[in-house]
Amino acid sequence: MVDAARDGIATATVTPWLAEHVTGFTPPFTAEVIAGGHSNLTFKLTDARGTKYVLRRPPLSHTLASAHDMGREHRIIHALRNTDVPVAPALAMCDDPAVNGAPFYVMGFVDGHVIRDATIAERVLTEQARRTASESLIDTMAAIHAVNLENVGLADLARHEGYIARQLKRWYGQFNAQKTRDLPLLDQVHDALAQRIPEQGPATIVHGDYRLDNCIVNDDGRIAAVLDWEICTLGDPLADLGLLMAYYTGPDDESSAWQAQANRVKGFLNRADLVERYARITKRDVSQLDFYTAFAFWKLACIIEGVYARYLGGALGDRSAEELAPFAAQVESAVTAAHRSLSRLH
Repeated sequence: MVDAARDGIATATVTPWLAEHVTGFTPPFTAEVIAGGHSNLTFKLTDARGTKYVLRRPPLSHTLASAHDMGREHRIIHALRNTDVPVAPALAMCDDPAVNGAPFYVMGFVDGHVIRDATIAERVLTEQARRTASESLIDTMAAIHAVNLENVGLADLARHEGYIARQLKRWYGQFNAQKTRDLPLLDQVHDALAQRIPEQGPATIVHGDYRLDNCIVNDDGRIAAVLDWEICTLGDPLADLGLLMAYYTGPDDESSAWQAQANRVKGFLNRADLVERYARITKRDVSQLDFYTAFAFWKLACIIEGVYARYLGGALGDRSAEELAPFAAQVESAVTAAHRSLSRLH
């Protein structure tokens, strides 16, 4: 059972709010944590009739400044409800912190699988379903990038132009504000990226963290819902494809600096197959993809260095530098991978 004080659901005030704002909701409910940590908290709620819902709220450590994030996430999935992008139904948004200590929103529960590792992939998906999952991953990304921003009311979600330049500035600033050591190669890659930014075409939705384990898939491998729209913005769609190349390692692909093994299992497509499919569906020029993959690895290095810095500062309690060494090593391997991707550009 969820402990309200510990986990973030104030049952006494949330229950009447749900009954009033979510059609068909029947109290009382039980709750279990689906995802926690430093990101937004996700709970599965089951009401008295057995109907399942999902509640998302900011981490307990966050202040009310996170209110905007909840409203933004809810706005995005609600806007996408009638598009070709599969999302959970957005049911209700609460921006009154008196109800639960922070804003939250509720969406419908989507049944299916989250493929986090090779063991799950082999257990829940047949070889054919793994191929379908690879194809659906790209088809769904193409659908995200094809959404008409004006039609769905998201044209004002963010600035349209200069996406990569803005991202470089943001993450380099964060890195320099919290870095734990000098990393000359990270500085070098930043400068090289800044000098070689490809011309951006018309802005599209950019999910920002698109990968298989941020999706729910059906038994047949088709994507039933795309999750985690926390850092979604508008900008260059090829940034999503470059990031997927950093995360994804197919059965015959060389190892990546990002040690995800789920797609290693027989049946999944290889990276080159994914790129070919995306280019064919979208008609976009992918000749500069190595730039976007380099940018993805570089950004991941900046993010992980920030996590490493917080952990060194005691965010995980009293941990030795030796215990945290894998984080430092992951930063370095990501920067090296970024440099390698850049070197492949002509």
